[in-house]
Amino acid sequence: MVTEELVRDALNLVEDPELMMGIVDLGLVYEVTVTGAHVKVIYSLTSMGCPVGPWIAEQVALAARGVEGVEEVDAELVFSPAWTPERMSEDAKFALGF
Repeated sequence: MVTEELVRDALNLVEDPELMMGIVDLGLVYEVTVTGAHVKVIYSLTSMGCPVGPWIAEQVALAARGVEGVEEVDAELVFSPAWTPERMSEDAKFALGF
């Protein structure tokens, strides 16, 4: 059975190559919705001009599809609300010195 937790765990394996941390811990994954075998991921980037944005988009879809039972993935990039360091996990804040 596909769960939000399984999808978030898979998504956190996608590391921002500039910060070397998982995108869930960085607070870039805003929402994960699971409806049967369909997963919708709403995510952001640290900035609109993020040079690795296309790569992260590809990796979000691949990671979510890699969860057993997932058949369809919608990955939606948003910039509202804007990402801020406050969205990071406590572990990420500590590791990055926030």
